[in-house]
Amino acid sequence: MSTVLSLTNIQVLYDRAIEAVRDVSLNVQQGAIIALLGSNGAGKSTVLKAISGILDREEGEIVGGSILFEGASIAGRTADQIVRAGLLQVPEGRALFPTLTVEENLLMGGYTRNAAHNAESLEQVYTLFPRVKERRTQIAGYLSGGEQQMVAVGRALMAKPRILMLDEPSLGLAPQVIDGIFETIIRLNREHGLTVLLVEQNAQLALSVASYGYIMENGRIVLDGPAEKLRSNADVQEFYLGFAASGQRKSMREVKHYKRRKRWLS
Repeated sequence: MSTVLSLTNIQVLYDRAIEAVRDVSLNVQQGAIIALLGSNGAGKSTVLKAISGILDREEGEIVGGSILFEGASIAGRTADQIVRAGLLQVPEGRALFPTLTVEENLLMGGYTRNAAHNAESLEQVYTLFPRVKERRTQIAGYLSGGEQQMVAVGRALMAKPRILMLDEPSLGLAPQVIDGIFETIIRLNREHGLTVLLVEQNAQLALSVASYGYIMENGRIVLDGPAEKLRSNADVQEFYLGFAASGQRKSMREVKHYKRRKRWLS
């Protein structure tokens, strides 16, 4: 598979002083699901914001490295231009327009396309998410968390993305709802060839659907490899999947020499 998105040695500062991301490099292949994993505050969302061109909203900026989409630099492009190029992000927390209806939220996602394309895309979203179709005339702010996540994904799909970037899609949702969301992600990838960059704290879930994964800590990539290899890595199992060598679930607080045993940080 060819590489469609490539980050090389990205460095991001906030307020021109706080280093949030340091020398991050990763590749996203056409038609793949790539997982970017790590605990809260590791820098995962900042990487997505750098790709999406929205760092300036939080006084952040890319001060080093390069981001190439389909072989061309997207440095200096506005968020609108990046969306039009086909890079769509579903942000953490969904970020719907709470006072608009479900269908109005979806149509906001298709603002770069004409009415005929939007009509077709709406039907595709409603086919993927029958529950969203049932709620299409309701005010988005009154939906459940799972329903809002479906709308957020549907809104991004309205723009016909080349790459769909999902920021913590499982956050705050019930297990059954999470299963439904991830089944849809798999379906979009397998049936429609959609490329997905998945940011998650739930490593077990993300590695079960991804082909390749990157793990971030303290603003940098500390480990990467095929998803199956990461899942079988003893350190990843203990610190990210929550299992000790005995197979029993284990929390980080129970690990006496946590930093010393994380050999890839040394």
